[in-house]
Amino acid sequence: MTRSWWGWGNIEDAVSGAELRTLLARVRALTPGDLTEHEPPDIASLGLREPRVSAPAALAGLCSAEPADRAAHAHGKAFRDVVRNLHGDLRHVPDLVARPRDERDVTDLLDWCSGEGIAVVPFGGGSSVVGGVEPRFDGHPAVVTLDLERLDRVLEIDRTSRAARIQAGVFGPHLEDQLRPHGLTLRHFPQSFEFSTLGGWLATRAGGHYATLYTHIDDMVESMRVVTPSGVSASRRLPGSGAGPSPDRLFLGSEGTLGVITEAWMRLQERPRWRAKASVRFDDYPAAVAATRAIAQSGLHPANCRLLDAAESLINAGVSVGGGVLVLAFESADHPVRRSLERAVELCRDHGGEPLADPPGGSGGDAGEEAAGTCGENSARDSGGGASGGSAAETWRSSFLRMPYQRDALARHSMIAETFETACTWDRFDALHRAVTEAARQAMREVTGAGVVTCRFTHVYPDGPAPYFGVYAPGRWGSTVSQWDHIKAAVSEAIEAHGGTITHHHAVGRDHRPWYDRQRPDPFATALSAAKAALDPAGVLNPGVLLPAP
Repeated sequence: MTRSWWGWGNIEDAVSGAELRTLLARVRALTPGDLTEHEPPDIASLGLREPRVSAPAALAGLCSAEPADRAAHAHGKAFRDVVRNLHGDLRHVPDLVARPRDERDVTDLLDWCSGEGIAVVPFGGGSSVVGGVEPRFDGHPAVVTLDLERLDRVLEIDRTSRAARIQAGVFGPHLEDQLRPHGLTLRHFPQSFEFSTLGGWLATRAGGHYATLYTHIDDMVESMRVVTPSGVSASRRLPGSGAGPSPDRLFLGSEGTLGVITEAWMRLQERPRWRAKASVRFDDYPAAVAATRAIAQSGLHPANCRLLDAAESLINAGVSVGGGVLVLAFESADHPVRRSLERAVELCRDHGGEPLADPPGGSGGDAGEEAAGTCGENSARDSGGGASGGSAAETWRSSFLRMPYQRDALARHSMIAETFETACTWDRFDALHRAVTEAARQAMREVTGAGVVTCRFTHVYPDGPAPYFGVYAPGRWGSTVSQWDHIKAAVSEAIEAHGGTITHHHAVGRDHRPWYDRQRPDPFATALSAAKAALDPAGVLNPGVLLPAP
């Protein structure tokens, strides 16, 4: 497989043929506009600036100045990143891409860059959708992207405590491949699973497979090792501790601004043996939301509890409903879970929900259960949850895995196709949902004339949901970045005004900074700035992320 430098994933997996024709036909039915296709440019035609720095002899073997390397590390994988790549707009590129072999190399690279004032952008899989890995800043003589892909091993497994010491540069599939012979799993499957790393998940507080209970990577961390320009921070392995503020919490979500995460002890699980699944339809959206809240507050803790609104159900699950579809799944390595599913479906029925019938040969409607062996593992490799019952959930899960590729195909045809996410308490959801939906629609009317807004819950908590919105609108080639930026600013203002977080799991990066600055308390901003000054006195680590660039 060949990684795409300009878009998502592998070149061989790009949308084409019948899938492309079906996608474009669906889009034409929803929105007006001329869908003209545009090819990505050749890297040789980009005219990248010459590197402004050369690595010292001792580090030269770790560094690459190849145009293909520099182009592939210039942007993340957001819609605006893909479109700028398609236009050949790479005005900010790293001068060098460094690939350390071990922690000593990381220390040496940070020492060199700190001494010369060279900015350093830590890089995992490069799947950021918030400008988190883009060297979009001035004031430094050069920029080095620190790619940790060589640090990709499971170093140690503690079977008794059910934990493993894992290097930060390991990609999701390779991590699970190393754990599988031991019958263990991290069970963290974000949508970016195939193209993101453990270190990236930790640095951005990623959300994964579980819709309830173990939603964020934070919950799976036992201890961390972080290299900073001021020294190495290595926390003690403990199941829990009340000894002051947690050192791990300082670096979780720090997005490469305080140090480079090199390894972590992670809590593991036995691989699931039992799964049960169902999809429930609703004719009324508020009733569907109420049912989802009842399940989130019931203590049942489903692995999957994702509510798709009517538009999401139609576009990505192929089901026409008045209110929405709730995708439910339970799993366990220890015991059958059919009764938990039955109780969840009963709660849905209390709010007018009815299970969708499985297709012929399906797995059993509202009481389906299977013993999950190795044949079922691939079905869990997405944040839609491993066991999703019924044709609606299967269709949505397949679409979910293809969404980034489909987004790239639409971007090449001048369409705006992008997402944004938040979280709020249940009492604020109705008002926030209305405000955000209207803000998106109004912004689309202003810059595109029309568009569609969808919503699904990616995660749910006893005290609130994490709504994830999708936007589909016709764009003008050459203007789609500015059009999206207008829409994004409008919905971000609505989120902030109605008590939501600017990001639930996409991170802050550079794109969310204006709203993050408003969201965080001022005393915390002061403390974070002081920590930055202490750990990174030269101010070289990922300037402009979380805090102003020096």
